Amino acid sequence: MSALISQVRVLAAQLGAYVGEVVTLKGWVHNVRHMGNLAFLVLRDRTGLVQCVLEGELAGRPIENESVVAVSGKVVAALKALGGVEVQATGLEVISAPSMPLPFEINKKEVKAGLESVLDHRVLSMRNPQIHAVFTIQSALAGGFREYLSSQNFTQIFTPKIVATGTEGGSNLFPIEYFEQRAYLAQSPQFYKQMMVGAGFERVFEIAPVYRAEEHNTSRHLNEYLSLDLEMGFIQSEEDLMDLETGLLRHMFAKVAAECAPELALLGVTVPEIAAIPRIPVAEAQAIIERKYGKLSPKGDLDPEGERLICQYVSEGGKPALVFMTRYPREIRPMYAMPAPENPNLTASFDLLFNGLEITTGGQRIHNAQMLVESIASRGLDPESFSTYLEVFRLGMPPHGGMAIGLERLTARLLGLSNIREATAFPRDRTRLTP
Repeated sequence: MSALISQVRVLAAQLGAYVGEVVTLKGWVHNVRHMGNLAFLVLRDRTGLVQCVLEGELAGRPIENESVVAVSGKVVAALKALGGVEVQATGLEVISAPSMPLPFEINKKEVKAGLESVLDHRVLSMRNPQIHAVFTIQSALAGGFREYLSSQNFTQIFTPKIVATGTEGGSNLFPIEYFEQRAYLAQSPQFYKQMMVGAGFERVFEIAPVYRAEEHNTSRHLNEYLSLDLEMGFIQSEEDLMDLETGLLRHMFAKVAAECAPELALLGVTVPEIAAIPRIPVAEAQAIIERKYGKLSPKGDLDPEGERLICQYVSEGGKPALVFMTRYPREIRPMYAMPAPENPNLTASFDLLFNGLEITTGGQRIHNAQMLVESIASRGLDPESFSTYLEVFRLGMPPHGGMAIGLERLTARLLGLSNIREATAFPRDRTRLTP
């Protein structure tokens, strides 16, 4: 059997080019049906599924689901088989068999287990083709983010995740012992993004985890998540940022549609085509929600039901459920948010809502050093605690702004998942630290 292992491996998705040839497949046993002197083994690798036909002695071998196997045989056309081809096996080797019972079956269309059980056995669950597809699509989204920004002359940066202070005044931080000092896990790369703009890079982005020590346990929140961050200098207003994000999402979605067609089909998802995304001030959105749906909103903001309703409103007529919310009040925005030019009590900031959930927060930042110091002090904070951050502003800072997209939220909204943890490989929430 050692000769079998040494042969060049062919992937399931490549078999159409090998009809009539002898190949070697390697992967997991997705399912096997024994029918006397005949057995049908469905092998799964990273590209998909393929049926292998076993006869005689091979058909009689006991094989457990999820065993890692190598199968050699001739590729033949079979219109009723997966992918239109199958392999008539001449050799089979079990490389590794399960040494414990499977906690649940994964070879059905959907895993028949509760979400907590699925997350407790996360690696096994991701072998299910539907769950696997979620993370293939998520990878394409992140790749599209990087591609588009690189094409727009952004530089990828890498910022520390151990910090001395928080970007939002020290709340919702995870403290850690850092030798003789107290440090924290970064809740955002915000300060570093701005510093890099001021360092002369002008346009920067990062894909990295961020941490929020918020006491929640909902379908919308995580305590560690992946943030798609960007910051750009020499903007005219926050409108430049919304224009950028519209093009960015158009590219990301087009990449997913082009590269993940099998995964999208498996999940029954159609990627929306983005033309323009409407921009509505929060106060106007609140008036629309009250007039059309009879619902009152909290002061200066939308609650989860309001976010759902305004997305429903903009999606009438078959349009994508995407909308920018603008002109948030200063009291609910960070200290670095630029006041709106027409009203200093509002900000030049925005959120992007997608299918009823906020996936992006962004806006123009204060670039004047004295204005920023005053804004920090107005929140009851000591500007001296932010001295290293403020230095770049005192040395000359261009008008700038940026945004952050939650990758898990974007994935969940795009795929219609009901819980953000379904779009998280290894979730960290209020109670989960393993696996």
